[in-house]
Amino acid sequence: ENPRRDVPRALTSVFWRIMLFYIGAMVVIGFLIPYSDPNLLTAADGNINISPFTLIFERAGIAFAAAIMNAVILSAVLSAGNSGLYVSARMLFALAQEGKAPKMFTHINSGGVPMNALLATAAIGAVGFIAALLSPDGAYLWLVNVSGLAGFITWVGIAVAHYRFRRAYLKQGNSLKDLPYVAPFFPAGPIIAFLMCLVVIGGQNYEAFLSGDWAGVLSSYIGLPVIIAVWLVHRVVTRDRLIPLEQIDVSGIEVKASK
Repeated sequence: ENPRRDVPRALTSVFWRIMLFYIGAMVVIGFLIPYSDPNLLTAADGNINISPFTLIFERAGIAFAAAIMNAVILSAVLSAGNSGLYVSARMLFALAQEGKAPKMFTHINSGGVPMNALLATAAIGAVGFIAALLSPDGAYLWLVNVSGLAGFITWVGIAVAHYRFRRAYLKQGNSLKDLPYVAPFFPAGPIIAFLMCLVVIGGQNYEAFLSGDWAGVLSSYIGLPVIIAVWLVHRVVTRDRLIPLEQIDVSGIEVKASK
C-alpha cells in the first residue's frame, strides 16, 4: 500500500472520531438540556445523579441512569489508567535507552516488559492515591493542575517543533512532496496553536491573581517552575543548545511513495 495515503487516512479517522464522540455528544446535550436547567445550576461537585449525561438518560426513560453512567465512568477511568501506565512506563524506558534517564530503567524481564520503569510509574500513581486519601480535595486539585498544565506545555513544544521542522526541511533543499502528510495552513497553524496554548496556560487560574489568593496561584501554576527547572538542569547537564535550521537532521522523515 501507498504509505503516503495511509497517514492522511488515519488522521481523518481520528478527526471524525473526535467529532462524533466529543463534539457530537456536546451538541446533543446542548439540544436537549438548556444551560439554565435548575438541575445543572444546583448540581453538587461530583454528583453523578444530576450530571448532563445522567439527565439525558433519565429523560429518555432509561432506568438506572446514574448506575449506567457510573459504569461508563469506571470503565473510562480504568482504560485511561491502563493506557497512561503503559505509555509512561514505555516513555521512561525509551528515555533511559537514550541516556536521558537512569540506566536501571532499561531492564526488561523475560516477558519483554520494562519492569523497573513500570514499577517506578506505578509508584508515582500510588503516591497520588495516598495523597488523595490524606487530602482528597487538595490532592486532586494539585494533580489535575500539574498534569493539565504539563499537557498544554507539551502542545507548545509540538507547535514549536512543527514550525521549526517545516522551515528546516525546506531550508535544506527538500520538497514537501516527499512528506507522507503536509499539514495545511502553515505557518499560521502552529503559530496560532502556540499562542492559544500560551493564553490557556496564562488563564489557568487568573481569578486567583485578581483575588490575591496566592495559595490558588501556587496550586494552579506549580507545574511551570517544575518544568522550567527540569529543562534548565537538562540543558546544563547535556550542554544542549538550539540547533540551527541548517543542521537539524530531517533525513529520516521522508517517506517515498511506493511504485
